[in-house]
Amino acid sequence: MSGPHWPPDLMWWITAVELPALAGLFVLIWRVRRELESAIGETADDLGDFKLDVAKNYASQAALKETEQRLTDHLVRIEQKLDDFGRTRSGR
Repeated sequence: MSGPHWPPDLMWWITAVELPALAGLFVLIWRVRRELESAIGETADDLGDFKLDVAKNYASQAALKETEQRLTDHLVRIEQKLDDFGRTRSGR
C-alpha cells in the first residue's frame, strides 16, 4: 500500500500559497512578540524612573504632617488674636 495520493492542484495550493502564508504569519507573529517584549522592558524602565522621581521630589508624609502642624498652630494663634481683639472692642 502506498501513501495518500493527493491531486496535483492540492499540492500546488499547499506549496505555492499555504506554506508561504504560514511562514509570513510566523515571521509577523515573531516580530510583534519581539516588539511587545521590548515595549514591556521600556515601560518597566520608565516606571522605575518615575518611582525614583517621585521618591526624590515629592513631599514625604512626615514633611506633610509637620507642615500641617505649623499651619494649624499659626491658625490657632490668629484665632486667639481675633478673640482678644473682639474682647477688647466689646469691653469699650
